[in-house]
Amino acid sequence: MSAARTRAQSIIDENAVAVFSKSYCPYCKQSKNLLNDLGAKYFLIELDQDEEGAAIQSALAELSGQTTVPNIYIGQKHIGGNSDLQAKKGELKALLKEVGAA
Repeated sequence: MSAARTRAQSIIDENAVAVFSKSYCPYCKQSKNLLNDLGAKYFLIELDQDEEGAAIQSALAELSGQTTVPNIYIGQKHIGGNSDLQAKKGELKALLKEVGAA
């Protein structure tokens, strides 16, 4: 397993909520705003500011099949991107509480 894939998997495994983002991405901002509004505790990695960012994004594509950001995991389960997170808005508070991130 590549170092980037190992790192991505560790981030997913060790955090109740993991958000793989890019600092300039408007969809990432929307996801972070929603999580912040709900008071969620989450691990954030800005792939455009990390020296392994491109490799981690490739590793995430292998892990989840998703090539875009944000790439969001809650309770070690792949949620998807911003539209997927926004679609779960109604159940998100309960889901965050369930994984200890509320």
